[in-house]
Amino acid sequence: MARQSNQKGKLLLLLEFLQRETDEDHPASTQDLLNFLARNGVSAERKSVYADLELLADWGYDVQRRRGPGGGVYLGQRDFELAELKLLVDAVQASRFITRRKSDALIAKLERLTSRHQARSLQRQVFMGDRVKSMNESVYYCVDAIHTAINDARMISFRYFDYNSRKEKVFRHQGKTYLVAPYFLIWDNANYYLVGQVPGESETRHYRVDKMADVTPAQERAQLPRDLDPVAYVSRYFSMFSGRSATIRLRCREELAGVILDRFGREVTLVPQEEGFFTVALDVVVSPQLWGWLAGLGGGAELVAPPWAAEAYRAHLKSLL
Repeated sequence: MARQSNQKGKLLLLLEFLQRETDEDHPASTQDLLNFLARNGVSAERKSVYADLELLADWGYDVQRRRGPGGGVYLGQRDFELAELKLLVDAVQASRFITRRKSDALIAKLERLTSRHQARSLQRQVFMGDRVKSMNESVYYCVDAIHTAINDARMISFRYFDYNSRKEKVFRHQGKTYLVAPYFLIWDNANYYLVGQVPGESETRHYRVDKMADVTPAQERAQLPRDLDPVAYVSRYFSMFSGRSATIRLRCREELAGVILDRFGREVTLVPQEEGFFTVALDVVVSPQLWGWLAGLGGGAELVAPPWAAEAYRAHLKSLL
């Protein structure tokens, strides 16, 4: 009975072999296929293997045949090209909100989407420096719960925490539960953030997902805004730090035009001034991270308005000195 069951699964075994053992640089001979089937309790003839390969091709699998010395059959085009898998591996490895253990598990799954030979080149892509990874193992489930609440237009409840010097969770608000209307998720500076609003408050807030615990869609309905643009929201914040909203005006040297456009998009208006300079008005949230960004531009950018923001920037620089 076991052998008969294996005979029925012969086509699936051949597909498994092609996916894991073959690629353009590693074709398999018919004898390789027969040996693999025999190791799995299936006896077959060459003619039946040829017919199975044609059937797989008819069903849309890119079964290729190379003739001559060193030739054989292999699986050509796949759902993901090798270059695409490398990009996905790099993204997973670089994501701070994914823990190291979850990163390893995800990368192992991505490796199964190509041959074991090409998977070795993915393994060489894994090490990308000493990236700081999240310590919150439940972030996957948090993201899933948030998406469920957003899709169902429901409030979401959670607890919010920081870490102390002993790497222990310290919950804010004495561990009390937050109740928030979830608007959308954004990914900024390699972290996931939930953007939402607390009932009774006018200000929109954001929370780092890897610092959320006990995330649960609530029964209460949530009124989701239709005019809140996620792209515009993100562009106003620097590293997602909160602060006072303002329209600031900068006087910049011409060579900083690309820097401004990269950060705020091509929709901002650059107003030419005297030769070699321009001014620009930017809607931002004023925070220490904004001051850090401005300081990085050196003497090429001058904050000229509003006066209170310019004075606050001067005070920040003096405090550093």
